[in-house]
Parts: sequence; C-alpha cells; structure tokens
Amino acid sequence: MLDRIDLHIEAPALSLAELRSEKPGESSVPMRARVDLARSRQHARYAGTKITSNARMTHAQIRKHCGIDSTLGDLLQQAMEQLSLSARAYDRILKVARTIADLAAAERIEGPHLLEAIQYRSLDRNVFY
Repeated sequence: MLDRIDLHIEAPALSLAELRSEKPGESSVPMRARVDLARSRQHARYAGTKITSNARMTHAQIRKHCGIDSTLGDLLQQAMEQLSLSARAYDRILKVARTIADLAAAERIEGPHLLEAIQYRSLDRNVFY
C-alpha cells in the first residue's frame, strides 16, 4: 500500500530550543514564488500535451524529462536494491526528483534532488544514505 504513495515524510516534534528560537522560518511569500516558478516550468515543458505537472508524466515523458547520468543511475539502483523498492517506485522517485529540481530552478536532476526524492520513499524502510 505504501508503495502507491509518492512522499513519505516524518515530521518530528520540535525541540524546546527550536520552539524558543526567535529566528524566523522561511516566509510563505518566497516559498509561494518558488512554487509558482516551478509550476510555470512544468506548464512550459508540457505545452501542447494534456500533461500539466510532473506527477502526470507518462513513461515516455519520464525518460525524456528525467534523464540522469550513469553515476546517479547507479545511486538510484543501489537505493532500489537496498530499500527493496518496486519498479513503480523507480518512476515515482524520478518524478519527485524532477519536481525538486524544478523548485531549485535546475535544468537537470542533480544528486541532491535525487537523494531527497529517495529519502521521501525510505521512511517505511531502512534508511538509505
């Protein structure tokens, strides 16, 4: 069942020091701007298709828009094996990594994007680093 959920996120309780901190967190204004830019990138990427977001990519579109080099491919393969992930998880990790890259305004999926996407699949399994 968990294999059908794209993101698994643990939200641990804040420490007392974090609760008492006067350091402000990120405002929703710049966060919203990043999301809007990422959505604009996706709309431009899928212009002329019925697809409107990375989550709706077909297998062919994943291959076209989520290309990773051999080093990242090896990393993803290792994660798949160590976490016993399914073939469905492979495509979903790439879709999430593409979205993370869009939020970072990156043209290509890079190591940190892929690692973050893998992390979102690993909460119900042994941790992968």
